[in-house]
Amino acid sequence: MTVSLHLQVILKNMLKIIDDFLNRTTMYKVVLYYLLALWVIAFVFSFVGILPYTPFSMVISLFILLGVSWATNNIFSYVFEVPANIESIYISVFILALIITPALTPSEYIFLGWAGILAMASKYIFAIKHKHIFNPVAFSVAVTAFFLNQGASWWVGTVAMAPFVLVGGLMIVKKIKRKDLALSFFIVALITISFFTLLNKGNIFNSLYNALSYSPILFFTFIMITEPLTTPPSSFLRILYGTLVGFLFAPQIHIGTFYLTPELALLFGNIFSYLVSPKKRLTLKLKRAVQIAPDTAEFIFTPDSKLNFKPGQYLEWTLGHEKVDSRGNRRYFTIASSPTEKELHLGVKFYPNGSSFKKALAFMEDGDKIIASQLSGDFVLPRNRKKKLVFIAGGIGITPFRSMIQYLIDTKQKRDIVLIYSNKTKIDIVYKDIFDKAKDCFNFKTVYTLTDLKDGQTNWMGRKGYVDGKMILDEVKDWDERTYYISGPPSMVSGTEQVIKNLGLSSRHIKTDFFPGFA
Repeated sequence: MTVSLHLQVILKNMLKIIDDFLNRTTMYKVVLYYLLALWVIAFVFSFVGILPYTPFSMVISLFILLGVSWATNNIFSYVFEVPANIESIYISVFILALIITPALTPSEYIFLGWAGILAMASKYIFAIKHKHIFNPVAFSVAVTAFFLNQGASWWVGTVAMAPFVLVGGLMIVKKIKRKDLALSFFIVALITISFFTLLNKGNIFNSLYNALSYSPILFFTFIMITEPLTTPPSSFLRILYGTLVGFLFAPQIHIGTFYLTPELALLFGNIFSYLVSPKKRLTLKLKRAVQIAPDTAEFIFTPDSKLNFKPGQYLEWTLGHEKVDSRGNRRYFTIASSPTEKELHLGVKFYPNGSSFKKALAFMEDGDKIIASQLSGDFVLPRNRKKKLVFIAGGIGITPFRSMIQYLIDTKQKRDIVLIYSNKTKIDIVYKDIFDKAKDCFNFKTVYTLTDLKDGQTNWMGRKGYVDGKMILDEVKDWDERTYYISGPPSMVSGTEQVIKNLGLSSRHIKTDFFPGFA
């Protein structure tokens, strides 16, 4: 085997390890690990003199931020009767620690304390109907700059830190699937900086080098702009949001003698995002829970107000419970019900060694409450009703299709759809009654395939094996005329996407669901 092939194998194995890690780790946890790693790297650099800070100043600054933020968040959580999210506290703390110069004097310690207090307060006070308006960290450092005349230096934007910010940041974008937002901000920011540099007859290469090496543009791209609670819900709106903040981010942007800072650019973008985003924050009461497969349950909730959504969209669900483990108390789940139904349905698959969140969810009793917010998602039906579709689902990835198909039945829409539904065993199949009903309502075909035919399932008459090119060609005669929707475990989604591309179809014929993990 040549050196080149060895390198390819090593790279492939490394990418698999990264994918496995991202797939089994919650989004907030990935972000927290990334920020912690950046701080540790910076701490080591301070020891060896690469960064001009003392290890003591870095440690004392972090502890001040941790103590003040933790105490403040718990007070506000108690007063407003909202479950505290420990991951959110730590994420804000590490961001503040990476953008505020490590403190050495009493006045700087006070500044850090106020920064922590304001960051936590913004999550509770500066919210309308419990919907965040501003990025907590950006709000914090903007207010302290105005009232205390002490602001963020964004010191993480240095040559020494840039490679680590970049590598980890790419993992963040891959995990949260916000490439559209990150690219729109990054490209527009560089274009705007280049334009003003040329306008002022400056050296464009030096300007771009300084922007990439001595500004927080990379950290902003991967962490600040992608903060989920202040991000618009659809790809188009996210691109507009990224474009707006990218333009305002350029250091040459000013109003008279008032120059915008990175945090102010983001706050202006937050206002736009708030105006175009759903404002709903629901308190849902469990009506009943039904076991629909050996390790799968459907939870049916009664909302405190009507939620307007599109079939296939998802919510962030927050469940306060005791002994929250390292995976936190928040999850993203697709809404399994149709907008035409009064209750909200949630289909959940449980795994061995599940998180404290899943365990608490499993033990919910009728009348118990859960909070849902941050409606989002582009995995929705196309506006063109004549467009032919293929739905490919793996396991609990069937939930967005349950929502869509129930909606089509209730609204009496006529669509041409083939559903290929893959499970390990026959008893893992869920929502079959809805799919059977759809056959009588419109041009709908269901193909069931099983991947594990052990344990007495040899009499199975449906398809066998994983979804591959042959199965698609056999079951979908006009396969090249259709748009493919894929939902399921990340490995299944990426594998099926490649199968479709191998048939000769491009990415524009494929839509994949946001599926951030199983924890």
